[in-house]
Order: sequence, then structure tokens, then C-alpha cells
Amino acid sequence: MDSAQQTSPAPDDNDEPDDLSRQFGDRVRELRKRGNLTLEELSRQSGVSRAMLSKVERGEKSPTIGVAKRICRALNTSLSFLTGGEEDRRAVAVVRKDQRHVFRDRDTGFERHLLSPPIAGSTVELLLHLLPAGASTGNMPSYPSGTEKYVVVAEGELVVVIGGADHSLKQGDSLFFEANVDHSFENRSKAACSYYLVIARRDRAA
Repeated sequence: MDSAQQTSPAPDDNDEPDDLSRQFGDRVRELRKRGNLTLEELSRQSGVSRAMLSKVERGEKSPTIGVAKRICRALNTSLSFLTGGEEDRRAVAVVRKDQRHVFRDRDTGFERHLLSPPIAGSTVELLLHLLPAGASTGNMPSYPSGTEKYVVVAEGELVVVIGGADHSLKQGDSLFFEANVDHSFENRSKAACSYYLVIARRDRAA
């Protein structure tokens, strides 16, 4: 990550707790206990310090996207579940703009808006990402095999780094890639960037 990116767990936190931080922490603790994991075990599996995890669970720290992703992977869950909950499956579901589940990284200004209903068992997520000038999501660890990402740039310029290779996109450009490799999304321009992201998970049994 450029100047906005942080790779170590310690600085990847925000100090001001809010309702989302408390909800995130409650769900992390719920899943950790459901999995019979101690804080030390979750720390080893996620690469996030025990002290940070303790503060996150108490809602005292709001994790950045990098820390949140590491916790999700260690708990085998989705960021959508930890930040907003998953609803019962239904034939029709409307997500109002003011009801979106939104993750905000106060350090970088990055915003992740969940546009699809967080339905339990769904294999597809539709997201809107907002990246300020010069900001980055930081490194996203590889997903399990069968996970695909589709990107469409709505505004500005975006660089998608996949396995160390840069892929530059402009407004209206789209990109598909298998997400079983480390990747990141970067705005190296001097203007804001927004892009839509679809995450699709194929049934491994198929």
C-alpha cells in the first residue's frame, strides 16, 4: 500500500468507537466463542495482536479494512456478516440507500458499501467501493479457490494489483479475475475513484 497502506496489525485501528464498532466486536466475540477459540488462538490464526482483538471485541477500536479482512478469514466468515448481519432468504429484497451496511476506514477514507442484501448462504455480493485520491484498500489475502471478482469503474481511475501485476482501469472499464491470489485496489490519481465490485463464490461441489 502507498502512504495510506499499513501492513502491521498495531497501527491498523481507529480510536473512536461507534455502533458499527460495537456490533463488529460483538459478532467477532460470538463467532470466536462458537468456534471454541481463545483470543490467543484467534490472534495466531489472523495475524492480529491479542490486545487489538480484545479492544475490537469490546468495541473500543474500529478496525481498518485490512485488520477486518484478516479477522474474517480466521473466523471463516464474511465482512458483510460482521458489519451488518445476514438476513433470511426471501424472493424479493430491497436495500434502501440509507439502509446500506457501510464499512468506513477512518485512516484512509476508504468506504465499502454493501448494495446486495446480506442474505445467509448467498454466493454473490454486490459492493460499491469509494477510494479517495492516493488511497488504497491495502493487500487483500487470497480467497478460497472458486471465488471470482468482477470490477466496474464508475468514476475516476483505479489500479488493481493482482499477484504483483498492475491492471489500470478508467471510467467505464471492467475487469474479471480469480481471487485466489493476493490483490489490492489502489487510486494513484489526484481525484476520487468509485467502482462496483461483484464477489461470486462458486459451489465447490459443482
